[in-house]
Amino acid sequence: MTDAAEAAPRPDVPTGPVAAPPRVGVLGGGRMGAGIAHAFVLAGSEVTVVERDPEAAEAARGRILASIGDSIRRGATDREEAALAASVHLSTDVTDFAGAGLVVEAVPEDRMLKRDALARIEAVIAGEAVLATNTSSIGIAALAGALEDPARFLGLHFFNPVPASRLVEIVVGDTTAPAVVESARGWVAAIGKTPIVVRDAPGFASSRLGLALALEAVRMVEAGVASPADIDTAMELGYRHPAGPLRTTDIVGLDVRLAIAEELQATLGDRFAPPDLLRRMVAEGHLGRKTGRGFYEWSTP
Repeated sequence: MTDAAEAAPRPDVPTGPVAAPPRVGVLGGGRMGAGIAHAFVLAGSEVTVVERDPEAAEAARGRILASIGDSIRRGATDREEAALAASVHLSTDVTDFAGAGLVVEAVPEDRMLKRDALARIEAVIAGEAVLATNTSSIGIAALAGALEDPARFLGLHFFNPVPASRLVEIVVGDTTAPAVVESARGWVAAIGKTPIVVRDAPGFASSRLGLALALEAVRMVEAGVASPADIDTAMELGYRHPAGPLRTTDIVGLDVRLAIAEELQATLGDRFAPPDLLRRMVAEGHLGRKTGRGFYEWSTP
């Protein structure tokens, strides 16, 4: 860690166990952003989701409300649906993040897109607010370079699907203030998930390990070693994985896996080179569950 990371805790950021922030912002209301918003709404936060246009904002609202309805039916919350829905606010203007104590950027996995998004958020949020990126592979240092105050910035890597996942990976940059990390730990616990803390390294912990297994599984399919179902069954029954690497790839999205592989190939070398099969499937639009077809057929994209 650098001296900045080892400095005294920032007085404007709470430390120790805390509840979820009263007001949270999420930039991007796709599958991941909607899931993040859902998690904080259930924990009692007022959540503002900002999207690029009114149509995208309405689509995001639909995703979040559907997820809230699922949680109520599963008995995951005893709060009334109307009260939860009233805590969800949609916008197309980042200035609506002004009162948030935490803003999570959840735009697609593109370095320049994220840098631009983070800079726009930082320009409108309060000085004491924490800024986080939901990246699965892009280095925190590479993104922090776009910010005036990188001490309040860190990674909060949520997993898809967010409502069912129990893990959030807290990624600490060299300039991230210790108090910000402690606040993030408390917030993750407050939304009912388990935090792990990793330093800023290519692929962090989860993406690096998960991708290594997934890429080898794709290579095995490509070489005709076994079917996707049999490869997955080997890991599910032999190693007690809840879902095999190819089914998980379909859930995550083949395009997302490809983007992470390209990022890690650039930083860690050709052991993370994407197989031709993965590139071909993405080019053909077979992205997994969200398109209805990947290594498996999905009846509901």
